[in-house]
Amino acid sequence: MTDLHALTPAQTAALTRRVTLYSVATAAVLVAIKLAAWLASGSVALLASTADSGLDLLASLTTFYAVRFAVTPPDAEHRYGHGKAEGFASLVQAGLVFASAALIGQEAIVDLMHPRPIADGGWALAVMGVSLVMTGGLIAAQGRVLKQTSSVAVSGDRAHYAADFASNLIALAGIGLAAWLGWRSLDALAALAIAALLLWGAVGVFREASGQLMDHELPDEVRARIVDLMTEDRRVTDVHQLRTRAAGPYVHIQMHIDLDPELTLEAAHQVIVAAEKRVLDAFPSADIIIHADPRGRAEPHGGAFAEAAASSS
Repeated sequence: MTDLHALTPAQTAALTRRVTLYSVATAAVLVAIKLAAWLASGSVALLASTADSGLDLLASLTTFYAVRFAVTPPDAEHRYGHGKAEGFASLVQAGLVFASAALIGQEAIVDLMHPRPIADGGWALAVMGVSLVMTGGLIAAQGRVLKQTSSVAVSGDRAHYAADFASNLIALAGIGLAAWLGWRSLDALAALAIAALLLWGAVGVFREASGQLMDHELPDEVRARIVDLMTEDRRVTDVHQLRTRAAGPYVHIQMHIDLDPELTLEAAHQVIVAAEKRVLDAFPSADIIIHADPRGRAEPHGGAFAEAAASSS
């Protein structure tokens, strides 16, 4: 399995910056060509797709700025950095997708009640074809970035573009059948299907963003890898109260370890520094705090979350 935290913050930033710029450019082009085609055709399915692309552009701009802010260094007011900006960007994306689905659904219901003819289905079909190609290329590029990074903002952006890709397919079918077969209601039904698909995609984006904002633990296999790295030195006999969380391109790791109580402070420090370097080699974007306990002599401690941490690690 590819380790999503194996890149340095600078490497992650370079990848996310490029792909979010690509996202903004794609959305801007799609809005322009869809708007022109809708004005020519009057297709409600195309209008739905145009509205969706307009909100995609807003979401992409939000992601564009969020991934840049997320990698700015910690400051006096944000000692843990600004990584959660990506989670907030994903929440904005989810809200915009919900809004898009509501607007599309409303327009589709109105069109079902009062069907309107499609003036130029050929233009609409051509635009939807171009949209499919451009969106597919963007999704592929985002997928490559996500194989290397854990960016929740890019993941959210990809999720709603994947929904957009599917909605373009639905719109293409609806426009084609409505224009060629004269089934006007299919255009509006396609728009309703798009709205439902967007709602489903928004729920997924919201769940992923909320998981990061609520400091969800890293996957079990990642936690196990951290423990393995720590205990490569046999002088580290136990790792407990391990706490992990992700914040944009960064991961935060805290733990207690057991050491021989007869070690000098200098020797214990050397053991801890060496263990920290092993973890950093595998997780270059990690912020690590290690507390040493004298094996067999440590008293219960750990602050407000000590009991919960001990029972879960």
